[in-house]
Amino acid sequence: MSRATHDQIPEQALNWVEAGQSALLATVIETWGSAPRPMGSQLAISQKAEMVGSVSGGCVEGAVVAEALDALDDGKCRVLEYGVSDEEAFAVGLACGGTIRILVEPIDVGQGMSRDHLAALVQAREGRQPVASAVNLSTWERFLPTVSNPELGTAVQNGFLTDRSSMNGDWFVGIHNPPLRMAVIGAVHIAQPLMQMARLAGYDATLIDPRDAFASDARFPDETILREWPDTALERLALDRRTAVVTLTHDPKLDDPAIRYALGSEVFYLGCLGSKKTHAKRVGRLTEAGFGAADIARIHAPIGLDIGAKSPAEIAISIMAELTERLRRPLLRAEAAE
Repeated sequence: MSRATHDQIPEQALNWVEAGQSALLATVIETWGSAPRPMGSQLAISQKAEMVGSVSGGCVEGAVVAEALDALDDGKCRVLEYGVSDEEAFAVGLACGGTIRILVEPIDVGQGMSRDHLAALVQAREGRQPVASAVNLSTWERFLPTVSNPELGTAVQNGFLTDRSSMNGDWFVGIHNPPLRMAVIGAVHIAQPLMQMARLAGYDATLIDPRDAFASDARFPDETILREWPDTALERLALDRRTAVVTLTHDPKLDDPAIRYALGSEVFYLGCLGSKKTHAKRVGRLTEAGFGAADIARIHAPIGLDIGAKSPAEIAISIMAELTERLRRPLLRAEAAE
């Protein structure tokens, strides 16, 4: 499966360079107040002023591109700042005291990032490896630190856990976690809006259902579909902590193999459709299969936040809301259970 297009910023920059064009990366390195984009957000810019990505809500990009093209001429990195007093920043939503600092780095020019550094970053991303990219704003030294690095290891580890980039003295540590993925078990009605919503939210979404009549291209156009038994398909996907699994069939023959496989992985979210009565029966089967209370507690069932959802689209919204909460507030459920 391919990474969501809007997240292919370093990849696009490298593509331009390998095609013989000059290119730059602009990165949000600090924010205060109501900044429109979080730290680590990136914009790739070509020598032709082509853009992929975003560092703000829109208007700041024009000023950043102008600075970037100048950086290609003189080979100097730039740290730009936009705040409440700037007319362009006001236009993109910084009026509530928001400020952003943006680092502009030419690639393979002067003080900028080397082509080899960018290629190593892209290679790690393509291998679904969590990777950090560090740059010193005083010396322009760069490397890919690991969690064992004596100076930046803690920042790297915290960044991987929280999905947040950070400033550490003169060092900016950009976090590049693997793209989010979602495996949806069951090509039922709810899966139709859920797959679309997942893609809009940046997930690589895969639909899994061995039943050809359900998992048809006519019902799910342009979706990635694996027409295999769920446990076989999930094994192929190599589940990790950046993956969510959702079961929707109501059929234990399909749902249970997926649930058992997911419980043996590090998925950050496992949600299962069904009433409380249905889930009680599911718990009984899992208990008989040897799963303990801690394992079963990982299952979110009945699935989705309780927003009174009725229609398939509304249920899909509740599912996306719940798994987003689990992703962004991983300790919330544990705290509520204490």
